[in-house]
Amino acid sequence: MKIWDILKTANANLLRNKGRSFLTILAIFIGSFTIIMTTGINTAVNSYIDKQVESAGAEGYLEIMPDSTAEMMEGLMGGGGLSEPREYDPNSGAAGIQTITKEDLEKIKKVKGIQSVKGAGEASAQYITSSKTTKKYKARIHELPTDRIHIDMATGKMVDLDSNEPQIALTPGMSKVLGYDKDSDIVGKKVTLGIEVMATKQLKEVEATVVGVQNKTIISMGRMAINHALFEKISDIEMAGMPAQYRNLVYYASAEYDPKMSEKDVDQMKSDLKKIGFAGMTVNDQVGMVKSFFDAITTILTIFGVIALLAASIGIINTLFMAVQERTREIGLMKAMGLGKGKIYIMFSFEAIALGFWGAAIGVGLALVARIFANQLARETFLKALPGFTLVEFDPLLLVAIVAIVMAIAFLAGSMPARRAAKKDPIEALRYE
Repeated sequence: MKIWDILKTANANLLRNKGRSFLTILAIFIGSFTIIMTTGINTAVNSYIDKQVESAGAEGYLEIMPDSTAEMMEGLMGGGGLSEPREYDPNSGAAGIQTITKEDLEKIKKVKGIQSVKGAGEASAQYITSSKTTKKYKARIHELPTDRIHIDMATGKMVDLDSNEPQIALTPGMSKVLGYDKDSDIVGKKVTLGIEVMATKQLKEVEATVVGVQNKTIISMGRMAINHALFEKISDIEMAGMPAQYRNLVYYASAEYDPKMSEKDVDQMKSDLKKIGFAGMTVNDQVGMVKSFFDAITTILTIFGVIALLAASIGIINTLFMAVQERTREIGLMKAMGLGKGKIYIMFSFEAIALGFWGAAIGVGLALVARIFANQLARETFLKALPGFTLVEFDPLLLVAIVAIVMAIAFLAGSMPARRAAKKDPIEALRYE
């Protein structure tokens, strides 16, 4: 009997007990489908994040903050505590948000690889409004730290850091509430920002020219970008009447380095910053925390799929043991006619592989169909605010790999019953009632 004939016979044998085979394939399908969908979601999330980082550019840009500030942020990301106990260092400064002094900036400049560095302060606006509306809206703003970051724009352009004109790039939807029908209509127009004087708690206003409207991205994080000229005006209003030492507080620094630097050299630069008490993060590092969050979720869901596959493996073993028991006389007859142990083993192993293949294949097929409906539903509901974000995205090679892995698991599960069939004594098998 040729291998092709054995393969056809193995598939045909699955139909002998349709109910048992169906239930086994169903169990394999559930595990396969779960794994395929979770890996598809993970692929889609990581693909979207990668595209966001790629479109943002930011090659050669590093955000630097004191170690204590980085540790506090790490604690918040980790659920309120540091990832591991750390020994107290009296020279590291107090825990919490620390400022960066001019002396610190000079130290950072001396780190090998740093081309330029500047301090970055904090600016805040209480509200934003325009001449076309009497309403005021909450505003989140930040100074664009470098022109190496390219935020995707819906219309217009990003703020010019070198311009002396106060400029702002609005977030999506803001132009409509400010009284303009289209985003393009507000470009070139003036808007008014309400700024609180910290010393007196009074509100003062400053005007800025709208140069563009941003698309929604994870890079901008829902903040309106302002240039340095507008930042200075806001800072002067906020700090009016405050002691001199509060006027130039710097909480983090933005540095630039050669974009052609190797990853190894960038890591060394971060290590050198660490030695002088600072943490350096690229845009990719910051977005990587978001990736880690989604990776953790999909890993948990994948584990459930693996558990389902292990349960299905027990079903395969049971199905084939029953098949061997029911076909004892048939096995004896095949052996009497000259079919060797190897081919008997292959026949039952192929049955196990066929169970795995059909379960995984159905899982892939339904996952491809589910992707269409899931993506459409997501675009119309909870992902409506994130254009370009696809909920489920499959890598063809990964699908092939999952099917192959499921078939391998099925083969291992079917090995024991297949060996038992191959070892049957033909005379005893023919006597079996």
